[in-house]
Amino acid sequence: SMNEKMKKIMTALIVIIVIFFVFASYIVNKQRGDIHDVQRTVGVSTVYSDKDITDAMNLVLNHFFLNFKGCTLTDIWYPGDESLPAAEGWAAQYNADEAIVLLSNFDVDSSGGDGSLNPNSTYNNWNWILVRDSGENWELKTWGY
Repeated sequence: SMNEKMKKIMTALIVIIVIFFVFASYIVNKQRGDIHDVQRTVGVSTVYSDKDITDAMNLVLNHFFLNFKGCTLTDIWYPGDESLPAAEGWAAQYNADEAIVLLSNFDVDSSGGDGSLNPNSTYNNWNWILVRDSGENWELKTWGY
């Protein structure tokens, strides 16, 4: 009957639409940075709380996911309070009360990311600089070597 035929057509259409969205989300996710297996090391600090460091890391991970397509973040860590003099310099540069320096390692696939990175390479001790004013949230300002 016509009704059965319509049901089959609708079912087929739904299957096609679902397949399309699964495929589309796969394509879109391939355009993102890979953060699913990153090793975090909060480290020990006399200045920052674990939450301060974790909040900063979360901002970096989010930025990496959105902007470092073709790259896989393998490690992120707080390098310890020996990074404080550098952090003070960054805080002054950005006219903020406080800054934090995080380090990371990441791999780049054959695409070279956005084209500015070396294809099929690993970047070690890559810096992430975040600043904030007292009582405010971290803001990611710059990154690189």
